[in-house]
Amino acid sequence: MFKVVSADEAVKTIKSNSRVYIQAAAAAPQLLINAMSDRHDELRNVEVCHLHIEGKTPYANPDLKDSFHVNSFFIGKNVRHTLAAGNGSYTPVFLSELPLLFKRNILPLDVALIHVSVPDKHGYCSLGVSVEATLAAIDNAKIVIAQVNPQMPRTHGDGIIHFSEIDLFVECDEPIPTFHLGEPTNIENKIGDYVAGLIDDKSTLQMGIGTIPNAVLSRLSNHKDLGLHTEMFSDGVIDLILKDVINGNYKGISPGRALTTFLGGSKQLYDYVDDNPFVELRESDYVNDVSIIKQNPRMVAINSAIEVDVTGQVCADSIGSKMYSGVGGQMDYIRGASLSEGGKAIIALPSTTRKGISRIVPSLNPGAGVVTTRAHVHYVVTEYGIANLYGKTIKQRVKALVNIAHPDHREAIDKAYFELI
Repeated sequence: MFKVVSADEAVKTIKSNSRVYIQAAAAAPQLLINAMSDRHDELRNVEVCHLHIEGKTPYANPDLKDSFHVNSFFIGKNVRHTLAAGNGSYTPVFLSELPLLFKRNILPLDVALIHVSVPDKHGYCSLGVSVEATLAAIDNAKIVIAQVNPQMPRTHGDGIIHFSEIDLFVECDEPIPTFHLGEPTNIENKIGDYVAGLIDDKSTLQMGIGTIPNAVLSRLSNHKDLGLHTEMFSDGVIDLILKDVINGNYKGISPGRALTTFLGGSKQLYDYVDDNPFVELRESDYVNDVSIIKQNPRMVAINSAIEVDVTGQVCADSIGSKMYSGVGGQMDYIRGASLSEGGKAIIALPSTTRKGISRIVPSLNPGAGVVTTRAHVHYVVTEYGIANLYGKTIKQRVKALVNIAHPDHREAIDKAYFELI
């Protein structure tokens, strides 16, 4: 029988100089996070690693830098301050390769903190709304501590584990974190119109969570037989599934199913995915594997960026040399869609920042990282149109990208680029 203890008792297994992995996104086990953080006086040099997680991150307080160091595989807003404060680091890694860091013992794990559904009559729990690299963490950590929650949805796919794989159980009964995205702006709706126009019937979609993806989804009601193969999704897909617009009938991988590795949104979303065999969650080294993605015909990858230079280089993880988010799965899907029969790789972004600074630039800011190279990019979309860069020369790319920049910046961008060469 599994061992049930209090959160305070469970986290006593975390020792100084250890490495802890926390399950990602909306599945982050807040009770265990808080209990671990409360032990800061007793602990020294504990590395806490994770992708973006929802909720509070008290261990990321710079005042606790002697106790905890944050290692982000994707930098969320709640830990972004740690990089400048010195109590955090960023490890660049494709989401498709993150499980390998644990499987190959590149980052040996001492403790995994996870969040699961109540065991069924056969003793199996579900990892619920987030699988990503958690299975690899469970298999390779010395100690696995689970926050067991009747409000965690039971999802189908890889994230079913027997209670015997868990060392300590901590009971709780609390809602899964939810979030609501605001309505798309007029600019985002224009981008949504252009992107939706690139999507053919029987395509398979990858898109993230945000107002631009929602703007695209809201314009697909008249499409037919779409599929979903994406690292993450939110509420925007539910109506399309219920209307049989997204049915997965023409997918090459998991036909008739929506495939993802984690999800987040409203309680309606969590209720929808609970024990729903149409939604399948699998490890990120499968969902984000280029060789898997490309097997979907007409694969459409829709991703965003911080800035794009006029040759097609895409920066999506930093503002200059200041790290902002992470590599994530952008390259996995850009490449997978590019290699798919009839696939389309799309970068969609507003032409300017909220402060009016152009996001189509002559050259990337000094120190900016190239997440997607100029050789990988096919389409770049702003509210001013679509630039199809595939097979285009540098001069042709410059012209196409200047044409979709904000009109106030076009002349200056064009002039600045040709002064650089």
